[in-house]
Amino acid sequence: MEQKRRCFWVKEDSALYCAYHDEEWGTPIRDDQTMYPLFLLELFQAGLSWITLLKKREAFYAAFDGFNVEKIAAYGEEKIASLMQDAGIIRSRGKIAAAIDNAKIVLALKREFGSFCNYLWSFSGGKVVLSPLDQPRTTSPLSDRMAADMKRRGMRYAGSVTIHSFLQAAGIVNEHETGCFRNDELMRENGEGQTMRE
Repeated sequence: MEQKRRCFWVKEDSALYCAYHDEEWGTPIRDDQTMYPLFLLELFQAGLSWITLLKKREAFYAAFDGFNVEKIAAYGEEKIASLMQDAGIIRSRGKIAAAIDNAKIVLALKREFGSFCNYLWSFSGGKVVLSPLDQPRTTSPLSDRMAADMKRRGMRYAGSVTIHSFLQAAGIVNEHETGCFRNDELMRENGEGQTMRE
C-alpha cells in the first residue's frame, strides 16, 4: 500500500502527529466548541513545539474545565495556584493569567459578533485563504491584521507568528503543501466559491 504524502513538517514515526495532520490540521473549523480550545492551546504553545501541546491536550482539557470559556474567564488566584501545581500542563503563570484575560475578551467578541468563529472568519470574508506551504512563512498579511486587532482588544501571547500558526491549524488559511493528500481533499471540500488567495 502506497504511503500517503504529507506536509514536510509531519513526523512520520509519530502516530499522534500523523493523525493530527490527517484529521485536524487545516480542516476549517466553524464552531466555537472546537475553535476556542485550539486558540487557547496555540497561545500556550508560544516558544514550544506543537507536539508538546498535543501530548498535553487531554491534561489541559481536564485542568481547564473542558475548555469552558465562561469558567476560565472567572478563574481567580486559587485556581491559578492549582494550575501552577499541575504537572500535566504548561506551568507558566504568565500564560495562565493571559488565558484568563483572553477568555474574557473572547466572551466580549462572542457578544459583539455572535460567536468567536464569526469574529475570526470575518477577516477573510468567511472564506478559506489558499496559501500552499511550498514557500514556508511564519506570518501573513492576514495574521498581521488579526494579531493587531487582538492586541488592540487586549489579547496577550497573540502575536502574528502565533496567530498565523493558529490560522493554519484552524483551516482559515490552507497551507498544506500542494503535493499533500490533505491539500487535494480540502480543495475539493472547500470548492472555488469558498476560497480566496491572499
